[in-house]
Amino acid sequence: MLRRYFALALLILSGVGIAWTADYSGPRPPTPDMLYLVHADNLVPTEAGEAKEEGKGNSSRYVMPGATSSARTPLAEPIFIMQSDKLTPESIELYKFDVKGGRREVDLSGGHGSKALHLAVTRLERGLYRIEVDEVLDNGEYVLSPMGSNRVFCFEIY
Repeated sequence: MLRRYFALALLILSGVGIAWTADYSGPRPPTPDMLYLVHADNLVPTEAGEAKEEGKGNSSRYVMPGATSSARTPLAEPIFIMQSDKLTPESIELYKFDVKGGRREVDLSGGHGSKALHLAVTRLERGLYRIEVDEVLDNGEYVLSPMGSNRVFCFEIY
């Protein structure tokens, strides 16, 4: 009996998921594995690049040149969209940059280092994901990066 209820619940939940994801009609990213800020029906590409790793001993600091990002949003809880090819959306982490000496940096060495901020990832349809910042962010420079990678997607909140 319990198995029958479980099967029925699974069937209902899977049907709801299919119906919900099939309804997505928003803008589509033109390039896979790139994060885009969602501004109504417009997509704004984030500043993509590779962070340079600097460090001595147990210190892990990642640096991007320039004091500000070319990708900007006024939204304190920005939403991103991504068409995934090789990049796993669930591996993406969000950090706040410190701006020092005309460059952006984040210290991930633990202790007093930056902690990842909260994100929510939703699958919209096969390979298409919505990534939402799940807390209010202050104005400043931010970076999204897959765990274990120097690949970065930068943006500024103003």
